[in-house]
Amino acid sequence: MAAPPLPVGAVAAVGRGWRRPNLSLLADRCATPRAVALVHAAMLVSGRLADDAFAASRILVAYAALSPPATVLRLLASLPCGSNSFMLNTSLRALASSPDPASAFRFFSVLRRDSGSDYSPGRHTFPFLLKASARLPLRASEQLHALAVKHGLEHDAYVANGLVRAYSVAGLVPVARRVFDELPERSAVVYTTMVSGYGQNGMHDEAMWVFEEMIRDGFEPSGAALASVLSACARSGSHGLEMGRRVHDLMEAKGMTAPVGVILGTALVDMYAKTGAMEEAMLVFEEMLERNTATWNALITGLAHHGHGEGALATFHRMRREGVRPNSTTLVGILSAYGHAGRLDEARRVFVSMEKDFAVAPTIQHYSCMVDLLGRSGLLVEAEETIRGMTTCDADTVIWGALLTACKNHGDIEVAERAVQEMLKLDPGNHGVYVVLSNMYAEAGRWQDVDRLRQAMKRARLSKVPGSSAVAGDG
Repeated sequence: MAAPPLPVGAVAAVGRGWRRPNLSLLADRCATPRAVALVHAAMLVSGRLADDAFAASRILVAYAALSPPATVLRLLASLPCGSNSFMLNTSLRALASSPDPASAFRFFSVLRRDSGSDYSPGRHTFPFLLKASARLPLRASEQLHALAVKHGLEHDAYVANGLVRAYSVAGLVPVARRVFDELPERSAVVYTTMVSGYGQNGMHDEAMWVFEEMIRDGFEPSGAALASVLSACARSGSHGLEMGRRVHDLMEAKGMTAPVGVILGTALVDMYAKTGAMEEAMLVFEEMLERNTATWNALITGLAHHGHGEGALATFHRMRREGVRPNSTTLVGILSAYGHAGRLDEARRVFVSMEKDFAVAPTIQHYSCMVDLLGRSGLLVEAEETIRGMTTCDADTVIWGALLTACKNHGDIEVAERAVQEMLKLDPGNHGVYVVLSNMYAEAGRWQDVDRLRQAMKRARLSKVPGSSAVAGDG
């Protein structure tokens, strides 16, 4: 267990009667920049920094955790005892985690160019640089990979894990997988990173396969690995529920569900809810001793999505009774639930009072829920007015497409024509809107309008071809 943070008052006592205090220990226990500055001052007064590299490294670590990177670099430059690789890597870590991750590369370049420095990047250097590269638009990961190969570190556990993560974050999943496959020995950590990398890039089946491979190889899955694979199960289009149940069984066999923690419990609720196993989702939910907003949201949105509007609303009211504050995601689920329950008036009340009652500004998702609900109810003019009245976000082709679909279902050509105009302003090359409007004209027997629209399509060199569109079918 980590030592408790040291209060500033205790640090200030350094010069008031403590005999030979352990300043390195004090540095590790500092909780504020002021406390670090006081320990730093005590080290300077005592002469500890002149010849004690360990003490210098501890105060550098403390500054790196609590101060801006510039402060860390100034301290590094001022150390009388000289810097070692640990201090340099600590500085790199601070820069890589800063708002300016590119500064880590600038610092690294200076170190490598400095002819008077015997600095050589080691196994702890590359993970920090790879972390910084993942936050930059430039693809620096390949250059770092080549440098790691040059230094014979490409198969080191720390470096390889950093490479897999960096390539995955950059969307270069095949390259990440190649690094993973070329490892002579794998660890639970790199398996977890590969599972997470696949999941973050929407390759959910692959994430499940790697997790199964991890279990076959005899590795104990961590909480992070379990959360990642459960997320993949929730989003898999194939056997996600089957795999999710097996993961749940594994957790029970290892005593991880007695009781389940809030993170893994929420992941289980989300997996069962997204795959339609609502009874199992509710069972896990009820067995949890601790829940957060995300847990409630997973159950509410799952119930709403699968047509259990009244159940979602009952869960929402219980959530409020238990003092859990709803957020933006909660309200998307609630508006959807009102839609499934056919409770338009209550949906209106929640929508117009979101900012006042819940401090949540409507997003495009909330507006889309209302447009969908109004469209299903045949209130197409009100739906159009809702879109035109959007103040907190801009309308897109999806929300206008939802209105156009509602117009198609209710045969309202007048509103449909206006929706088509707005969609073409946003996406002039959208073929689908011409086709939908032409079909509506034909169904109404307005053959002159059909011919006029077809002539306009020819002039624009459009044709009725299969393709994707923001306009849905009859749903």
